[in-house]
Amino acid sequence: MQIVLQYALHIDQYLFAFVTTYGAWAYAVLFAIIFCETGLVITPFLPGDSLLFAAGSIAANAGQHALHIQWLFILLSIASIAGNQVNYMIGRWLGPHMLWMVNKKYLADAHAFYERHGGKTIILARFIPIIRVFVPFVAGMSEMQPTQFIAYNVISGIIWIGSLLAAGYFFGTLPFIQANFSLVIYAIVAISLLPAIGTYLYQRLKA
Repeated sequence: MQIVLQYALHIDQYLFAFVTTYGAWAYAVLFAIIFCETGLVITPFLPGDSLLFAAGSIAANAGQHALHIQWLFILLSIASIAGNQVNYMIGRWLGPHMLWMVNKKYLADAHAFYERHGGKTIILARFIPIIRVFVPFVAGMSEMQPTQFIAYNVISGIIWIGSLLAAGYFFGTLPFIQANFSLVIYAIVAISLLPAIGTYLYQRLKA
């Protein structure tokens, strides 16, 4: 865990070193990380938000070994959309095989919830670490309408990738940000968790 935290806090340095050494192969690695972080429930620890911010900041530094923001946006949008779609399909396939493990009432409640709030849940979950990898899986298990899921999956993937890449591209090169990149990563994680914390506190107060 300490090694993962070390990489997450200094991901800009590691990513820049990798890009400098391996060039275009960095696109393949970034694609794989984003795909796995959104598509596999066993890899929720991968640094999606901080990785996107760091990639955007590196793309802003035009040079021989720099990443290109246009290719990052296209490739990583595809990775995030495909990852969520695979996650949804796994959940949908596993659902009937896990009925003996899951209370049918819970599945019925989940299905009703996704029918009413599935769209905004998928969009908001994109910006919440760990939660975003489980939402499409549960959507599949609860048999959310495939066409509805695909629509919100595409929208949320583009918004998530585009916003964080743009933030890194336009703000990641500022001297203050570069000098305090670890603090910025902490801030990104904290801001990402605010919706979940706010919902929890609201439910507690309501109860």
